[in-house]
Amino acid sequence: MSRVYNFSAGPAVLPEEVLTEAAAEMLDYNGNGMSVMEMSHRSKAFQEIIGSAEADLRELLGIPGNYKVLFLQGGASQQFAMIPMNLMKNRVADYIVTGQWSKKAYAEAAKYGTANKIASSEDKTYSYIPDCTDLPVSDDADYVYICENNTIYGTKFKQLPDTKGKTLVADVSSCFLSEPVDVTKYGVIYGGVQKNVGPAGVVIVIIREDLITDDVLPGTPTMLQYKTHADAGSLYNTPPAYGIYICGKVFRWLKRQGGLAAMKKRNEKKAKILYDYLDASRMFSGTVEAKDRSLMNVPFITGIPELDAKFVEEAKAAGFENLKGHRSVGGMRASIYNAMPEEGVEALVAFMKKFEEENL
Repeated sequence: MSRVYNFSAGPAVLPEEVLTEAAAEMLDYNGNGMSVMEMSHRSKAFQEIIGSAEADLRELLGIPGNYKVLFLQGGASQQFAMIPMNLMKNRVADYIVTGQWSKKAYAEAAKYGTANKIASSEDKTYSYIPDCTDLPVSDDADYVYICENNTIYGTKFKQLPDTKGKTLVADVSSCFLSEPVDVTKYGVIYGGVQKNVGPAGVVIVIIREDLITDDVLPGTPTMLQYKTHADAGSLYNTPPAYGIYICGKVFRWLKRQGGLAAMKKRNEKKAKILYDYLDASRMFSGTVEAKDRSLMNVPFITGIPELDAKFVEEAKAAGFENLKGHRSVGGMRASIYNAMPEEGVEALVAFMKKFEEENL
């Protein structure tokens, strides 16, 4: 069977080059006579894998020396608790709620202190990013939290909020490494890798060193303290070794593509193909305000649930997988991450045009 075009929101499409390399090394990594899956995380070979992965990520993002890179487990959802446990010194934090994941993070933070919802787009089903130029940031807030790209609803912060000097914490799971980022604007920037970077099971946390302290909330488990992992170089316990190995291959692949500036251009071009068609179509329409559209996740609808279901079914039969929208919103969603080739988006648009002609 030939490979399908996989538009899944995560776990998602990976570069074929990376998969081919991993397949070739499955039984014997680099002459070690064993797979990375079987290798001790304390071995010299794995130390080289995690060390070069971090070095390549630092180069791609231009991560300054006063930030730690942590390869952790538990996904982005575990960070919803780790962040307040480690950063809520005053027991106050401000949250900008622009979708399902920031809503969950906000609810989790409320277990540990006062979580203030200082802006939200819930009034219009998270179809836009609220104005964040003059927010009612709390004087005693320990941090301001955002989910930068909303996987389910297809919105993206094009401009970071004015936090009025407070530490910015951002979940970048679904836009991670899709464009250049100024890491110094954030105190913490983190993402589950299964959307745009690697296989499920790894979350990468980039955190400014002054935020890594012993001063955590009482009762915070050892495994949920950033200092535990920072001091141990992400090897306090057995890490998700194979996932880190694949992430490292993706980092090298991104460097071969020309880095994040080149990826941004490519991603803008791909997204334009799909958005231009949606804007011109008589059947399909996007659900997001144009100024806030994500380059990674593109939700769309026909307006008729039965027609949506028919489209998803016929698209699947034609080799376009995972186009059904999230269960909370319905419709369709095409996730067009870094590894989705331009021809995949062009093929999808051609199929949509054909479906439109046959069903109008």
